[in-house]
Amino acid sequence: MTFTQETPFLSGEHRTALIALGANLPWNDAPPEATLAEALVVIAQGPLGLRAVSRFYRTPCFPAGAGPDYVNAAILCDVPDGLEARDVLAELHRIETHFGRARAQRWGMRTLDLDLVAMDGAVAPDEHTWRQWHDLPAAEQRRVAPDELILPHPRLQDRGFVLVPLADIAPAWRHPVLGRTIFEMRAALPREACDEIAPM
Repeated sequence: MTFTQETPFLSGEHRTALIALGANLPWNDAPPEATLAEALVVIAQGPLGLRAVSRFYRTPCFPAGAGPDYVNAAILCDVPDGLEARDVLAELHRIETHFGRARAQRWGMRTLDLDLVAMDGAVAPDEHTWRQWHDLPAAEQRRVAPDELILPHPRLQDRGFVLVPLADIAPAWRHPVLGRTIFEMRAALPREACDEIAPM
């Protein structure tokens, strides 16, 4: 799978999903970058229309020394009629399980992580709930997790390892609550948040 430059968002009957990919553990003796490449093939064979793929990036594990570096990427997919956000999430979880993902630890190391970051301009379940999770203090973020899908991902604007790959394929996508594009959110990050994220 090769890097695909930004493709304009479609209108009309097509909907789009932004999905972040990451891994830092081997699967079947294959390195994380091989797992991500194979996952892209599996995604393309499923119901989602794989339309754009970012470069692969190497991201240091946090905190430093806590584990192997991550490989991160992002994709843009067409979502066919009849599929809702929860269906997209279920498909991503199915693929994660296929690649040996175990959900024993939140924010832990993993063989494959697929995060539904956004679907078009949808805010789910509603803006009030989204703002509650967006405003959650950092200490609480590690302790509690939502029991429903929150869109856009409430930590999107804080994560260089998500924004840098997304800027390859959807720099003009605009956050429906914050009003900023992917490019603008990436530019607003501290320089050190992006300096160690290197294309492979």
